[in-house]
Amino acid sequence: MIRYRTFQVFSLLGALLLAGLAACQPAAPRDIVRLPVPTVDAATPAAEHRQIAVLAGGCFWGIEAVFEHVKGVHQVTAGYAGGSADTAHYGMVGTGSTGHAESVKIEFDPTQVSYGTLLQVFFSVALDPTELNRQGPDGGTQYRSVIFYGNATQKKIASDYVAQLSRAKVFAAPIVTQLVSLKAFYPAEDYHQHYYDLHPDSPYIVINDAPKVAHLRKLFPTLYQPPEHAQSFVEVELH
Repeated sequence: MIRYRTFQVFSLLGALLLAGLAACQPAAPRDIVRLPVPTVDAATPAAEHRQIAVLAGGCFWGIEAVFEHVKGVHQVTAGYAGGSADTAHYGMVGTGSTGHAESVKIEFDPTQVSYGTLLQVFFSVALDPTELNRQGPDGGTQYRSVIFYGNATQKKIASDYVAQLSRAKVFAAPIVTQLVSLKAFYPAEDYHQHYYDLHPDSPYIVINDAPKVAHLRKLFPTLYQPPEHAQSFVEVELH
């Protein structure tokens, strides 16, 4: 994984060059639209409590940014899932040989937002689920798309939703998002937490992640909430 060191070392010219390279990436295979509501979802509980969802889809900065702006989400932690504790470190995960995927742990109140709705947001704005072992400029198995389900209910909701989207042919290519039982989640290093809100001017954030949050605000206005950790807002105009 090179992005953290790259953006600290590159000059402004290097950042502009990187922006140009990002612009040369293949066009997205679909328009960014609000996808259908899951036909299978968990019932809304009577009392407030917290549940956990663990998702992976490219750089965890962007996935974290999206879900930190969703109402009903109390906390989002960037980290690693899919590998062992002794390899759950940024430098090692970046080799692509640990089995880990950059992931986020989402603590949410199911009386305010359901697990199915989180998946709807995930597939609508947080990633391209047709990209295999990459998202945007980042490539490698550590950037694969995964739903790490925590129980049979989450597995059922996730598998039915992937099947629903596949039948509806909402994507131009097959969905390659994996469904994997969650064994463990390991928080990432402190400097990765709340990275979007704390580093709004980072070229990587501006190019790759700010549009995701902007799409969330546009497509899910009643779900959108302002950030708690922001030093300034990242404003992106959508066309």
